[in-house]
Amino acid sequence: MMLLTGRNCKIVQHLNICKRQSVALFCSSIEMGTQIERVVRMISDHPFPDQPLRPTLQRQIPPTALSPPFVENVLGSLFGAHTNGLKAYEFFKYCLDCKLYVPSSGAFDKTLHILARMRYLHKAWELLEDIRRSHPSLLTLKSMSIMLSRIAKSQSYEVTIEAFEKMEKDIFRGKKFGTNEFNVLLRAFCTQRQMKEARSVFHKMHPRFPPNTKTMNILLLGFKESGDITAVELFHHEMIRRGFKPNSVTYNIRIDVYCKKGCFGDALRLLEEMERAGFSPSLETITTLIHGAGVARNISKAKHLFEEILRRSLHPDTGAYNALLSSLVRSKDVHAAAQLMEEMEKRNIEHDNVTYHNMFLGLMRSDGIDGVSALYTKMVKKNFVPKTRTVVMLMKFFCQNSRVDLGLDLWNYLVEKGHCPHSHSLDLLVTALCARGRVEESIACSKQMLERGRLVSERVFQMLERLLVEMGESEKLEELECLIQKLKQLLPSRPADNMNDRI
Repeated sequence: MMLLTGRNCKIVQHLNICKRQSVALFCSSIEMGTQIERVVRMISDHPFPDQPLRPTLQRQIPPTALSPPFVENVLGSLFGAHTNGLKAYEFFKYCLDCKLYVPSSGAFDKTLHILARMRYLHKAWELLEDIRRSHPSLLTLKSMSIMLSRIAKSQSYEVTIEAFEKMEKDIFRGKKFGTNEFNVLLRAFCTQRQMKEARSVFHKMHPRFPPNTKTMNILLLGFKESGDITAVELFHHEMIRRGFKPNSVTYNIRIDVYCKKGCFGDALRLLEEMERAGFSPSLETITTLIHGAGVARNISKAKHLFEEILRRSLHPDTGAYNALLSSLVRSKDVHAAAQLMEEMEKRNIEHDNVTYHNMFLGLMRSDGIDGVSALYTKMVKKNFVPKTRTVVMLMKFFCQNSRVDLGLDLWNYLVEKGHCPHSHSLDLLVTALCARGRVEESIACSKQMLERGRLVSERVFQMLERLLVEMGESEKLEELECLIQKLKQLLPSRPADNMNDRI
């Protein structure tokens, strides 16, 4: 009996230990989330460029806190918050200098993406060089894709080709480039809808880099993004003529272009052809078709396709729900769309920016400011931060409907979350505030933008300059001008005319 009791005690003790470990793990994950938010806000709020960031990082972030997930999440949040690229770069460099920290490819890619997106291409090349010397294993096809895509977007065809050659000869030195790297270069042009350039690269380089089915699908995707159904079908025939067999990705691309153009019947015929060829439609395929049914205003078919997901033993995700919600909004059934949002909550399927954006669009057309403000309040209570497109749309709607108080609330909410709102949002807000004589608040918002390392537009400055001159507030105008001039010295200039300046 004593033996049995002792054994039971050990079992209970073991269960208690497991329970404590589980609670500790849960608490640590909550604590990490809180710390990530704190660090993001600290970096975003740091006065830039008046004070160096490094001393603040040393005081506020101990080296022991720099785990790979922590650093990657901070950088991901800084990316989403549109924080000035130099601040994110400084944070990553601080992490690299800590001996206990082992960098991940995710953290490196996010830093590179932040720099490239803000056109800090010189700094982006500097980072690539540093990583090549210190952590070459972090250099991947993804990092190459990030860099080439941004260069293709802002620079010429020749500069993009030279950048690819620099990658091969210098950054990825010792690695033999093949079809995978060739595909990355092609994708850089295709994602920017530069199909003339993509074709030129293909004809120039395919003898050296034998294309595969993925190569052809990338080109097909490029024609799809340009919205030309004829070009898609012509290239599809060329693909077959060259001996490449279409796969499920090929069918999904073709179905998508027909759906986006409202040719829903053709998309359904392609679905039948896809199944006859032995390819089972994926969740992505069905989601695309639901969206296509919405574009064609065929809401009954959209609902039928949504039910088809379960019949095919697939599990609907946020994307599938968004496709149906968008279809309902297009058919002006906003009440059903709201019910669908509630269903998502009940099934623990997260609302994302597309969910909110589509719902806001529907409410703007049906319920007006009351419906939009109600959903906005719910969104804020859930601590959800919308993306730039939705922020600008909301700011415009609030200001045009004489609810500048909600516009200012949205601005403050984003800033408190460590985000730097888009300059177009500031244009809308400052215009509405100034029209109501609220110049002080306009200046405060503009200073918040500047202090976070982002320039205000010429329109905003001229508006504030005129009002401050009229008010005789020369000191405030000088302070604003000083902040702008300091920032202009650090922000990247427009694309240069020679290769050396650009890379």
